[in-house]
Amino acid sequence: MATIIIHTTQNIELEYDLAGVGERLVAGILDLLIIAGYCIIMNIIFSAGLLGHGNAWIMIPLYLPAVFYSLLSETFMNGQSVGKRVMGIKVISINGNQPHFSQYLIRWLFRFIDLWISGFVLAVIVIAATEKHQRLGDIIAGTTLVKTRPRTTIQQTLYMPVAAISYEAVYPEVINLNDSDIQVLKEVIINVQRGGNIMLAWQTKEKIEDVLHIKSRHDEPLNFLYAVLTDYNHLAAKL
Repeated sequence: MATIIIHTTQNIELEYDLAGVGERLVAGILDLLIIAGYCIIMNIIFSAGLLGHGNAWIMIPLYLPAVFYSLLSETFMNGQSVGKRVMGIKVISINGNQPHFSQYLIRWLFRFIDLWISGFVLAVIVIAATEKHQRLGDIIAGTTLVKTRPRTTIQQTLYMPVAAISYEAVYPEVINLNDSDIQVLKEVIINVQRGGNIMLAWQTKEKIEDVLHIKSRHDEPLNFLYAVLTDYNHLAAKL
């Protein structure tokens, strides 16, 4: 299984399984079906005269969602389209940051070369040949696709039950973290569960202690990370 190690802005290394050519192709086909379905519906509506006869110009803005489907989906669905979400894959930036709009835009622009002009052939060849499974648009944008589904059992998932009203946060300082920090924390926990990399848990614990100026009250680093996540969810819900 091909993997990639991402160094986050918090100086934490996260390991992801790279999305394969097959998963990317299936996701692309699913998205094409959605786009085709949308276009068919628009054509039916126009042919039925529901938008008025002789107003062909009105079809131009109606087709824009189909043209920009991939760009809009990845921008507003955290690096995913419907097809990618079904296949459990998403776009990430290889520098560890959340992809910027400009990166999504570059990927979208290069789709015309990677996918449409070459009939998917160029994309398949480049993805299979590159170490990080990148198509040309990914290489230029500094992105790749990774799997979002961890190899864990249901008991190992990050479902966090809602704390009781009387619950008191063990580490109230965690409210100073932001959503990006918490997302990294969740991904660290998943990676530790999946690969058993306890050193990653220790590294993350020490980083949180240093940033928040606190000391863990838990013997095991993973328990500390769970406590931080629970405290944050509880405190954020009260804001």
